[in-house]
Amino acid sequence: MNKYSFKYLKNILEENHSKYNCVKFIETDPIQIPHKFSLKEDIEISAFLTSIIAWGLRATIIKNSNQLMQIMDNSPYDFIINSEDSDLKALNNFKHRTFNETDCIYFIHSLKNIYKNHSGLHEVFHSKYKENNKVDEAIIYFRKIFFELPHLNRNEKHIGNIAKNSALKKINMFLRWMVRKDNYGVDFGLWNNISPSDLYLPLDIHSGRISRQLGLLTRNNNDWQAVIEITHNLKQFDPYDPVKYDFALFGMDL
Repeated sequence: MNKYSFKYLKNILEENHSKYNCVKFIETDPIQIPHKFSLKEDIEISAFLTSIIAWGLRATIIKNSNQLMQIMDNSPYDFIINSEDSDLKALNNFKHRTFNETDCIYFIHSLKNIYKNHSGLHEVFHSKYKENNKVDEAIIYFRKIFFELPHLNRNEKHIGNIAKNSALKKINMFLRWMVRKDNYGVDFGLWNNISPSDLYLPLDIHSGRISRQLGLLTRNNNDWQAVIEITHNLKQFDPYDPVKYDFALFGMDL
């Protein structure tokens, strides 16, 4: 039985959600990168690439994401669609931790394939989601499409695999950015044919620790089963938008 009452948990989650889900939050978070753009495809692509390298120090994530956008002439969709192999040489010196130029170049090729042959990131996720409203199956399908081109095994480690019980923090964060829509101005809500109620929490080390301290998560490992558990428990407090509490769990420190 949880040592905290439902009322206490609801209040602390709502209080911290409101504290961090605000425009000021954008200034210090990697979500500032897609906020630089207005074209839907630019927002999607910049958000996706930023989410993929979103581990480590936030300042470094922001710095390297900005560098990547500059390499793409601050027009990521145009770069993805029209770049030739010679243009990709500009990526040869790009690196963020273990995500290097080899990974980056494959990601550019794959995104080009997705936008030219699969109608874009949005359609890849939605085409599977609309079958039964299951985001996990949409993620599995997206991963299959993303790696349908010839690639190195190392490229796959940068997108988690549900079959291997990965927590998929990066993809779930990207989907939060694209799907959630409220009046706070942080998340984009561009993909309004996917319901926020079907999203999963972008679980990481910090949010996992806070969730366990609050009694909202019992599983010890930060894996896909833990993601299912914490998301299910957060639905007690808001069944229509459970991952809004990502802001609370991100900001809290007990």
